[in-house]
Amino acid sequence: MRVGFVVNPIAGMGGSVGLKGTDGDEILREAEKRGAKRLSPERAQKALAGFGSRKVPVEFLTCSGDMGKSELDSVGIPAEVVFEPGAATTRQDTARAVREFVKRDVDLILFAGGDGTARDILEIAGLKVPIVGIPTGVKMHSAVFAYTPEDVVDLVLTYEDRRTTKDADVMDVDEESFRAGRLRAKLFGVARVPDDPVHMQSGKAVYHSGSAEDELVELGQYVAETMEKGVMYVLGPGSTTEAVTKHLGLKKTLLGVDVVLDFKTILRDASEMDLLELLADQRAAKILVSPIGSQGLFFGRGNQQLSPSVIRAVGRDNVTIISTPSKLKGTPVLRSDTGDSELDLEFKGRIKVVTGYKRRKLVTVE
Repeated sequence: MRVGFVVNPIAGMGGSVGLKGTDGDEILREAEKRGAKRLSPERAQKALAGFGSRKVPVEFLTCSGDMGKSELDSVGIPAEVVFEPGAATTRQDTARAVREFVKRDVDLILFAGGDGTARDILEIAGLKVPIVGIPTGVKMHSAVFAYTPEDVVDLVLTYEDRRTTKDADVMDVDEESFRAGRLRAKLFGVARVPDDPVHMQSGKAVYHSGSAEDELVELGQYVAETMEKGVMYVLGPGSTTEAVTKHLGLKKTLLGVDVVLDFKTILRDASEMDLLELLADQRAAKILVSPIGSQGLFFGRGNQQLSPSVIRAVGRDNVTIISTPSKLKGTPVLRSDTGDSELDLEFKGRIKVVTGYKRRKLVTVE
């Protein structure tokens, strides 16, 4: 099987520093100023490692340098370079690489990036070639990504065996609105992806029924009332954690990470470094997160500020997952994709999810 492989080397850089994306030169410069590191190549290498260790019969076509060849070289996989980008890579380079892949009749396009990269690839590939994303961005609402980098090799093997595909939504998220706390996502187009629900994430599900709103109020009230004085609470993004702060009479950064201590917000829209500095001085701390509806991911999607270092500083036993029953009904399995395989393994198994007033549900984390 011939696979076109391309990496967006700057994808995800804005996540840990609280920028919620890396679209545009100005945001990239700000991310670098804040000390952001390039995580996309590292996560791409994790995905590729399985191909070498399991001797998967794949012929890779790729780009030179950090857009593909370097990552393949790092795990000892040979590849044909079909496109050479300039020193500073751009989305136009991604488009040119995909044109080469299509011209050379690849069976699959494998890319490392986020929603923006998926959109760039779809513009050229259309429905002609199936695509699979290694999740390395900040915003990954599109249904074209593997759940984790480690899922990629199994996904490709399944596709090689079955060669069945399905339609998948590619979402376009407005980053400026996202940074301002408003999620404006629209359907950009439909891609073809391998039909593999075990390893491919679904699109983000949103719940807006009256009963779900009632559940959210109850859950927010219960969690808020069980908060302890002297404990620092790190609240992940989303409307579920926002329900907690609403009951406390506090304003929440809807799509960011906030910190509450003694029932007051002490830090809004925190970065990874902000959190680590606070945790260095605070003995008692807890993390409150909610899974993405349908996808089930509670770490690694839109909350990269909650890095492995932050989670370990708080402690795995001090992580609380909260969700309304309505959301869990459509999210039977949970997942963690922190980027640290050992840490993700610590969450696997059965975990208690807080669902309402003195109510918890045992849910499987895969």
